[in-house]
Amino acid sequence: MTPAQVAAATAITRAPAPRAAARATASQLDTTTAEQRAAAAKPSEAAESKLGTTVASLGNPSEGGFWIKTPLVKERGIGRIVNPANGKSAKVDLIPLEGAGTGSQVSLPAMQLLGISLTDLPTIEVYRS
Repeated sequence: MTPAQVAAATAITRAPAPRAAARATASQLDTTTAEQRAAAAKPSEAAESKLGTTVASLGNPSEGGFWIKTPLVKERGIGRIVNPANGKSAKVDLIPLEGAGTGSQVSLPAMQLLGISLTDLPTIEVYRS
């Protein structure tokens, strides 16, 4: 990806942490904007390579933005996660997670875009842009 493409993706995937007082509901913890959610849900315009599948669980809800922490990557990058059960996808930051076979942690806004209950443990597909 070019630096401009990385900057554009980062504007979509990054969001501030929720306020300390906002610890009650999923909507209060989701600090992404409607524009970010719409952009993250758009199909990719760039070529992507499938990294594999992983069992996803809710990551730390106090970490804002669209991201996945996964053992499928060794370095940070930009990618997409797909819920094969319904075809929904989200553009995300790919963040390495130590330990093979540990499954992956997904941000609250990304789980919501994929149409996944926050308590489910679905198998999702992970792609690198």
